Amino acid sequence: MDREHPPWMLLHLLMVLPAMAGSADPLTDLENVAGKLVFYQTEGNATYVRNTGELASDVPTETMFEFFDPQRSFSAAKFTYTWDLGNGEVIKGSEPVVRYLYPQSGNYTLRLKVGANMPQYAPPITGVYSKDVQVLDAIKNIELAGPADYTVSQGSSLAFHVDGSPPMWVCWRFLTSCLPDVTAGCTLTMLYENTLELNHTFTSTGLHCLDISVRNDISKLQTSFSLYVRRNDHTQLLFILTCAAVLAATFSFILVVACRPWKQNASQVAASSNAAFLKDRDAGGENEVVVTFSSVEKGERERLLLQRGPQYSS
Repeated sequence: MDREHPPWMLLHLLMVLPAMAGSADPLTDLENVAGKLVFYQTEGNATYVRNTGELASDVPTETMFEFFDPQRSFSAAKFTYTWDLGNGEVIKGSEPVVRYLYPQSGNYTLRLKVGANMPQYAPPITGVYSKDVQVLDAIKNIELAGPADYTVSQGSSLAFHVDGSPPMWVCWRFLTSCLPDVTAGCTLTMLYENTLELNHTFTSTGLHCLDISVRNDISKLQTSFSLYVRRNDHTQLLFILTCAAVLAATFSFILVVACRPWKQNASQVAASSNAAFLKDRDAGGENEVVVTFSSVEKGERERLLLQRGPQYSS
């Protein structure tokens, strides 16, 4: 039997390793030390446990190694921990916890080397555990790239920029007059890039609100945008032209009705002014009054009245 590893130590290892294989927790793959890694990230006053291997970039992170020693066989051991974060940074210490952050998103492999120094045995019991970590950008901003006013009854395109790491789930809905509606659902869309385009047709003018919620595996953000919908300028111009045409037709009709009797009276006066009264004396010595009328249109002269009367001398 090996002097460096007494029988009770080997028996303990045989008991620990089957427990590691049958456990549902992500246990370390070490020969002599059993445990698991737990990831914590703090944002503001909130602390999140993230043990799925997905972390947020540029967020303070704390990783703790929880050692499994139910029989306290390593109670007198002194442990050393060497953390390789996979981005070129290596941290050594005697505590089973490390604090760091990943400034950029990407895929990393975190490696932990654990050493247990037993006072009565040498060399130390060591082992290495590795964990693949996916670092994602948290969703911190949703920006509307476009105008804030739109036209009613006309197809509008709204473009948004989301600064989180895809894939992302987007849930959005429009609220008329910005009145909340707890019964109305939202439209769910899967986003595989950082740009979201929405096509919508507003059916009424006034103030509208767009509620939008975006989340990925590590973060969630909800916001609202105020949109003003105005009338269609072409429809308003057509309405003005139609009203102008109706008014012009009405004024023309009034003008024709008002001027038509005046024209008839003027024609009658012109016709009567062509009448001529002639006083003539015939061969018998009697006076003869002749009334003639000349038509302007036909250029005719016609004797209208022939009257014979007594002769007067002057």
